[in-house]
Amino acid sequence: MGAQADGGRDEGDQGLRGGTSAPTHVGAPPFHLAAALGRLRDRHLGAILLLPSGVLFLTLLAFPLGYGVYTSFFDIHLLDRTGTFVGGRNYLWLLTNAEFWSALWLSVLWAGGTVGLQLVLGTAVALLLHQRFAGRSLARGLVLFPYMMPIVAVVLVWMLLYNALYGVVNYLLLQTGLVSRPIAWLSQPGSALWSVIFVGVWKYFPFVVVVVLARLQVIPEELYEAARIDGAGTVARFAEITLPQIRDVLVVVALLRTIWMFNNFEVVFLLTGGGPLRGTLTLPILVYEQAFAIYEVGKGSAIAVVMFLLLVGVMTLYFRLFSSEQE
Repeated sequence: MGAQADGGRDEGDQGLRGGTSAPTHVGAPPFHLAAALGRLRDRHLGAILLLPSGVLFLTLLAFPLGYGVYTSFFDIHLLDRTGTFVGGRNYLWLLTNAEFWSALWLSVLWAGGTVGLQLVLGTAVALLLHQRFAGRSLARGLVLFPYMMPIVAVVLVWMLLYNALYGVVNYLLLQTGLVSRPIAWLSQPGSALWSVIFVGVWKYFPFVVVVVLARLQVIPEELYEAARIDGAGTVARFAEITLPQIRDVLVVVALLRTIWMFNNFEVVFLLTGGGPLRGTLTLPILVYEQAFAIYEVGKGSAIAVVMFLLLVGVMTLYFRLFSSEQE
């Protein structure tokens, strides 16, 4: 009986092996969370890396900007923390306010004068520091001194230098016979703006020096050697080799310095406070006066928004010109 049972099982097994097997279903591969996250990371790695910067941007820039635009449509009362919606009345006030247009013009003079002189002086000093001479490393370090000084210290030093009674500037001019009497540099409308511009140039030109000097150091020396063999002089080498090589850097620096100087508040405010006779009143100082001196926060916000739009226009023009020249 046991042998017959075993034989039956063997025949059954052979029948199963010899016959058509039952259909099998191939299931989906198992889902692995780690692998899926890895693929997602590889596909969106750039966005993941930019996420912290994006959050920081929204927190520190986008929200204040949006809130500034929002408050520009209100008449804000700081004392009782209330506000009344006035629509575009604050912007209409700007268009009809002579002080705003005067401050805009003075801001253009301030930014244009400081940036232009910074580029000229910074490029000249960078070319000088690019040459080989004894003490070059020390000179490269000392040229950063104005840029590293706190702005309050810079203002105090220059107020002493400009002093009409015991200032060094007047003393040197009187000793050399260039002037016959002391000049009140910061108290006269004709000289105050240019005196402030000179301080801005002295304070910030080292930034241009550093950037231009870094670009000069990567210009191949073979270009200058070939120019010397062809008989090119110093001026020709600068015009044909150096200037084209540093041109893109100068354009970028000019854009950055224009933005920073147009928004600069502390130099002019600490030296003159916008005077004398509103002769150095720039837009940042006007924003401060409207928002925090007479508590017209809505008007101050409107001025700040206009400043932002003007700078956006400058940047847009820059990118269009730069991209067209690159093409």
